[in-house]
Amino acid sequence: MTGLPRLSDEALAPVRASLSASAAQQAEVVRMEAREQAHRIDVEAQEQAGRSIAAAVAEGRATARTDADLRSARVRREAQGIVLRQQDALRQMLQRQVRDAAVGLRRDPRYPDMLARLTAECHTLLGPDAIVTEHPEGGVVGESGSRRVDLSLPTLATRTLDSMMREVSELWTR
Repeated sequence: MTGLPRLSDEALAPVRASLSASAAQQAEVVRMEAREQAHRIDVEAQEQAGRSIAAAVAEGRATARTDADLRSARVRREAQGIVLRQQDALRQMLQRQVRDAAVGLRRDPRYPDMLARLTAECHTLLGPDAIVTEHPEGGVVGESGSRRVDLSLPTLATRTLDSMMREVSELWTR
């Protein structure tokens, strides 16, 4: 292999310069395209990160709301349970007091008249052949065959209170 003649160096100089300039220009175009592509990727990544963060925040808020709603519902149920237990305790206390007051009527001087009226009511309801006995806690119980009438003081007190439960319930709804 022999080298090129000396004059060819001078003749090829413009070609070399043109190739070098073309390569530099192409390299600059590739660099510019790479920068633009890197910029687009960066912008797209930042947008995706923003969307991901926004979605995570929204999901976190929704989860927090759900958790808060669940806690709130549980607290409301617990509070309602407490209220219902207190109402039941008050109702039972009222029932005991009414029953005790009714049984206490045996000590009232008017009790014998009351006992006579209750006995007469048993005979009215069951007939003149009914067997009427005094209840140990006051009042009477009448029987005639398979029929029975309980006009004892505790039973009458319970029936009276039961008939007034709507009014009694209003005590805790005010």
